Amino acid sequence: MRKSSPFFALIAGAAFTLLVAPLPAWDRVETDQRLSRSNVLATGAMAATSQPLATQAALQVMRDGGNAVDAAIAANAMLGLTEPTGNGIGGDLFAIVWDADSEALYGLNASGRAPMDMTREWFEENGYDRIPQRGPLPVSVPGAVDGWFELHDRFGRASMEDILGPAIHYAENGFPVTEVIAYYWARNAEILKEYENFPEVFMPEGRAPRTGEIFRNPDLANTMRLLVEEGREAFYEGEIAEAIADYMERQGGFLTVEDMAAHESTWVDPVSSSYRGHEVWQLPPNTQGIAALQILNILEHWDLSELSLDDPDYIHLFVEAKKLAFEDRARFYVDPAFSDVPVAELISKEYAEQRRALIDPEQAADSFPAGDPRLNDADTIYLTTADEDGNMVSLIQSNYRGMGSGMTPDGVGFVLQNRAEMFNLDADHANSLEPGKRPFHTIIPAFVTRDGEPWMSFGVMGGGLQPQAHAQILINMIDFGMGLQEAGDAPRISHVGSSQPEGDVMEDGGTVQLETGFSAETVEALRKRGHEVVVGEGFFGGYQAIMRDPDTGVWYGASEPRKDGQAAGY
Repeated sequence: MRKSSPFFALIAGAAFTLLVAPLPAWDRVETDQRLSRSNVLATGAMAATSQPLATQAALQVMRDGGNAVDAAIAANAMLGLTEPTGNGIGGDLFAIVWDADSEALYGLNASGRAPMDMTREWFEENGYDRIPQRGPLPVSVPGAVDGWFELHDRFGRASMEDILGPAIHYAENGFPVTEVIAYYWARNAEILKEYENFPEVFMPEGRAPRTGEIFRNPDLANTMRLLVEEGREAFYEGEIAEAIADYMERQGGFLTVEDMAAHESTWVDPVSSSYRGHEVWQLPPNTQGIAALQILNILEHWDLSELSLDDPDYIHLFVEAKKLAFEDRARFYVDPAFSDVPVAELISKEYAEQRRALIDPEQAADSFPAGDPRLNDADTIYLTTADEDGNMVSLIQSNYRGMGSGMTPDGVGFVLQNRAEMFNLDADHANSLEPGKRPFHTIIPAFVTRDGEPWMSFGVMGGGLQPQAHAQILINMIDFGMGLQEAGDAPRISHVGSSQPEGDVMEDGGTVQLETGFSAETVEALRKRGHEVVVGEGFFGGYQAIMRDPDTGVWYGASEPRKDGQAAGY
């Protein structure tokens, strides 16, 4: 993993100047007090993605008459081409949509399920104690394409030809690879180059493309052209499905044409909890989104505005609240079709009060017991779009571990995800592998409303960091007075358990990873409370956000410097 650069240190250090005298959220006239980039402002439409060509594709679709949903699909298609290190149409998708006509939020779970031949018994009989990270065995049904068509059928306005047109153009004619993506591409290629077809597609010169080199993916252009001509059926029942199934059979995997044909996305109701007058919305499990709500519920008891980002009291409380939420994450966050998930109880204020009582304000806990609320009756992309009618989309998509499983079916131009690695092979675990079951998911889009009106669409990519970072972004803005861009530029806190895979519990207190920018005094104070602390090591995600000024209707956009991204509008 790449270490924090001096540039990141500059940005992180600059964020602390804001905490001395926080500036109001909408009046940023005292620019000499901050070094963070300005928010991007526009009155018509806005897009924020982790790669500039994707942002431009989204804006072009909206300029040509499409809406925010059309733009989000266009951006996601472009990111699958330009940032294959974090996503692609071989992966899964989740989205929250604010529909201006109905003035309501809609949630889409477009995650795939385990193949019907993938059983816990098979892995046990073949000597596995967990599902491998890569290769044919962790491949589950890719749900993203069905997610595109579900979103488009319900809310879209432009044609799929116009929506996928920019990605098809750049896949055929090529684009220059950007810096951060080139770095992760090289890392992924070293791991995945052994798999059939991967080098031919993603290592055209016998290596990963370097910064500024032109990359083309004509197979992906053909795949997207089939989607334009034949719709989702081409992917799940037609030529693409057959190519996937034939390749997976040859590799010794489980995924079949029948698994592809049986797939369907699920419309779900987003769930929320209030935080200091803001209604924070997440999707329910099988995602981990409600962990952010649990963290905020626990922390709401304390007046964090009296503290600061560099205050050891704040960091200690945040880390302990995260530990509590993640114990519940490991126990309860699973596919609700296979288990009764007590979502309402988990995100209730009453349950937060019970869990909060376990925190010692002076000492780090080595472990916490998982709660039982029923007693009271490792890469991803995130993007967001907004249009002139007031529609907003919060969308996240991933192959799971970077470029996924390495499985690259013949002639399709993309890699299949390895999300089934997330299943547990313990028959008694809530997230145990079962055929047709959705695995636990780390990727989460977020949305915030105030007084029933849309206020902010945002996300932070990065595995188990995501709910932690969601909470930190909102605390930065609501408690510490930061603006939209500053909240993302500020240094982050990431707590990880010791050698824990996603979804496992902490056993020995874990490690607090602090991004460069926290003071030496704060680090020492945390260590005295029993925290293991490292500075400048770890993964701190990638943030995009759009916010609307409720008084003027002006869109505010943000995209942070940890990625190659861009926020732009018109």
